[in-house]
Amino acid sequence: MVAAPGKSHQVYLGPDVVVKILAAGHSRLDREIALAHHLPTGLAAPLLASGQHGQVRYACYPRVPGTTPGMWLPGVDATTARHLTEQAVERLTMLHKWTPPDDVRHILSEALDHGGFIGQAALFAEIDRVSGHGVLRREVVGGLMAIARGAPPLARTDVPVHADCHWGNWMAHQGTVTALLDFEWARFGEPIDDWYFLARFSGEHMATAVDVITGATGIPHDELRAACEVREAAYLVSDLLVELARSGDPAELVGALHELVIDRVWGKV
Repeated sequence: MVAAPGKSHQVYLGPDVVVKILAAGHSRLDREIALAHHLPTGLAAPLLASGQHGQVRYACYPRVPGTTPGMWLPGVDATTARHLTEQAVERLTMLHKWTPPDDVRHILSEALDHGGFIGQAALFAEIDRVSGHGVLRREVVGGLMAIARGAPPLARTDVPVHADCHWGNWMAHQGTVTALLDFEWARFGEPIDDWYFLARFSGEHMATAVDVITGATGIPHDELRAACEVREAAYLVSDLLVELARSGDPAELVGALHELVIDRVWGKV
C-alpha cells in the first residue's frame, strides 16, 4: 500500500481499498464510521470494515474510481468545472434532503468546535478577541464588524451537512463525480455551510460555482454571497485566534482576511 497525504490521519492506498489509520479515541473518525452505513446510497464510498487494534483505530473503504480534483480545481477547464459542480450540488442536495435514522441523529447533533459560523453574537465576540492582538489593520476589523452586523442571530441546524466539502474531498473520474469523502465533520447545519466550501475552493471557477448553486437552489446571488462571506469571516477569525494562541505565523490568515474584507472577494462573483 502507498501512503497518501492526510492532515489528521494516515491514509494508505491499495489497488482496491483505502485504509485510514489514527490513534484510538479520535472522535471525528468515530463519527465518520458511525455514519457510513446510514448515508444515502451513492453519496460516499461504503465502509468495508472498521475497528481498533491496540491503540490504533482504522476504517477501510473500497477505492472508488478516479482522483480528487484538488483544492482550487487546479488545471480544470471551465466546462469541466461547471459539470463537476453541477454533480457535486446534486450529491449535496441528496445529503441535505436525507432524513437520518434516530440512532445517528444524536451524532449529527453533537456540538463541534468546527470554527464556523454559529451566531452573530459569537462572531462579534471572536472579532473583538482577535482585534485585541493588534495584527489586523483598523479597516479590516471595521469590515469584519460590518459583515457580522449583516449576519443572522443564529445559524440554523436543521439539515445534515458535510461541512468540509472542498474539492480535496471529492473524487472524480473522466469528468464524473464518483464520491464525496471524509465525513468527519458532518453535523446538523444548513445548506449554505456546504455551498460555502464548494464555491470558495473552486479557484478561478468560483463565479461558475456560485452560478451553478444559485441556479440549482433558487438562492439569490446576493443572498448566497452574503451568507458565504459571513462563514468565511467566522472560519478565518477562528483560525487566526488558534494560530495566535500557539504563537504561529499569522501572515497567511491576515492576508486572507484582507482579501475578504478589503478586496471583497465575494463581491466579485
